[in-house]
Amino acid sequence: MKKVNASYWKLQSCIFLLLCLIAIAITGCTSSQSDGNPPVLLFNGTGTSANDVRAIESLLKAKHLEYSLVNSSGLNTMSESQLARYRLIIIPGGNFIEMGNGLTHDATSRVHKAIDAGLNYLGICAGAFIAGDGHSYYNSLRLTSGVQFGFYSAENSGIRKAAVAISRINAPTLEHYWEDGPNLAGWGDVVGKYPDGTAAVVEGFFGKGWIILSGVHPEAPENWRHGMTFTTSTTADNDYAGELIDAALNRIVLPHY
Repeated sequence: MKKVNASYWKLQSCIFLLLCLIAIAITGCTSSQSDGNPPVLLFNGTGTSANDVRAIESLLKAKHLEYSLVNSSGLNTMSESQLARYRLIIIPGGNFIEMGNGLTHDATSRVHKAIDAGLNYLGICAGAFIAGDGHSYYNSLRLTSGVQFGFYSAENSGIRKAAVAISRINAPTLEHYWEDGPNLAGWGDVVGKYPDGTAAVVEGFFGKGWIILSGVHPEAPENWRHGMTFTTSTTADNDYAGELIDAALNRIVLPHY
């Protein structure tokens, strides 16, 4: 009986040691989100379009990507170390001037430094505008080496929203919902082009952070299309929005001109 007990406890000890080694291995392999932080931080503060925030949330949920929402007051109080716990910050569409005015200069400076240190960034429409250099015009993130973006040329013709065909390298042209979006010429590599040949989607590094900017809304749901005719489906456009999220999150270089 004593020999049986000794063998039993020896076996239990071996099992315990094995479980400890497995736990250590798993801990060493977990991502930076092992502390409970989701990988994505989605801004829904002053100046953002509530409809666009919901559209992006729907995509993130469909992709089973966990995320946190942060408003202007929340972002104003976040430290660089808190921002660094995320892999990607998404700034959606809306009014980029109101966005900037709703943030302190210290806040935009901390976001700027966090991206420089390795936080990735996806900016859509207003989120692309605010990534540029606002100079004294508005409080921006200054991620584009001094480049300040203007509007896509349709704005000069009095057009405020439209179905706009975006061409890509070795991929079908997609018509996306556009509303007062920027021409992104002058920074990064061009991933997608407007019909006039200017930059609609761009990508590039700022320091260690990977950045993707879009002047159009591939995430737009079907009800945004009222009164407009599109040659591509909402599903196809939303799938492309998913590609942009994946590329921004995982630092995937998309085919570019």
